[in-house]
Amino acid sequence: MRFVLPVLMLGGIASCGPVNPELAAQRCEERARAAQGPTGEIAFGVNSNSGAFTNAKIGVSSDFLQGRDPAQVYDACVLQLTGELPIRPLVLRTR
Repeated sequence: MRFVLPVLMLGGIASCGPVNPELAAQRCEERARAAQGPTGEIAFGVNSNSGAFTNAKIGVSSDFLQGRDPAQVYDACVLQLTGELPIRPLVLRTR
């Protein structure tokens, strides 16, 4: 019975380990994309039940506000999540 708690604690610590490099690359690409500039979406339309509608969302990342280079944001993010350099280079799509 005494050994149950240490084993459970080790299991919890092991789950906090590095992230899969592919998953880290995907997460960090999103963060680097947000560092390029403000993001957002606008929706508008008309339906037969409620008539006209509009919706707008705008997002600004702290990396963008600090003027950080998206490539540096990507590299630092992957290094933080995996403990290693990125497995592939950052390729940002133009908008």
